[in-house]
Amino acid sequence: MMLDLHGHLFSSYTWKALIALYANETPFTFVEMEGDKPLHQQFCGKVHPGGHIPVLVDDGNIVVEATSIVEHLAVHHPGPAPLIPAHPAEAVVARMMDRVFDNYVMGNMQRFVSSWFISRDRPEQGLRETPDAGEQDAARMRLYQAYDWLEDWLGSNRLPPHISLVSCAAAPSLFYADWIEPIGASRPRLAALRTELLALPEVARCIDDARPYREYFPPGAPDRD
Repeated sequence: MMLDLHGHLFSSYTWKALIALYANETPFTFVEMEGDKPLHQQFCGKVHPGGHIPVLVDDGNIVVEATSIVEHLAVHHPGPAPLIPAHPAEAVVARMMDRVFDNYVMGNMQRFVSSWFISRDRPEQGLRETPDAGEQDAARMRLYQAYDWLEDWLGSNRLPPHISLVSCAAAPSLFYADWIEPIGASRPRLAALRTELLALPEVARCIDDARPYREYFPPGAPDRD
């Protein structure tokens, strides 16, 4: 078995795949992006239809999109971590929550970050002196909406046991989104989930490995976490 994960240690979606690999102690080689090359000129940029990271190569088979990578690992490299719940109905809920965290928490976090870049398609071109305020306001409003929905949902539902597809999506989403707009004391269930996820060894490993890259976070990472 030869598994290569191509990505970057500061990338939220790369974390999503790494957490699943760490949880089941799956042997793999991490192939980090070349920092001096634009993404579209690198391996992931050539094999991913959108030129994105991460990309998993499993004995020559290419798997793109972080959610699909976690699903692939659950099928082809299972372990003690229940990445996908065995019960079909519970699996549906897990996939639903994966989409919620990716699209409405992580997506709006990235929308806020993208407001600083000159080009959303070519972020390596540099940062704006002044970010797009309209984009930032819209991203914050959408984050509020997602936070409030999640707080309500957590009040009457339970997430699958860690580490699942949901854990893999929620941990990086909540980690970075809280840097942009703190979850706050008014959402205790969601705040508690973030704290719980960040304490998981697999997530803590991602956080520590990403520390050298915090200066890349515009307009600067907060002095916490």
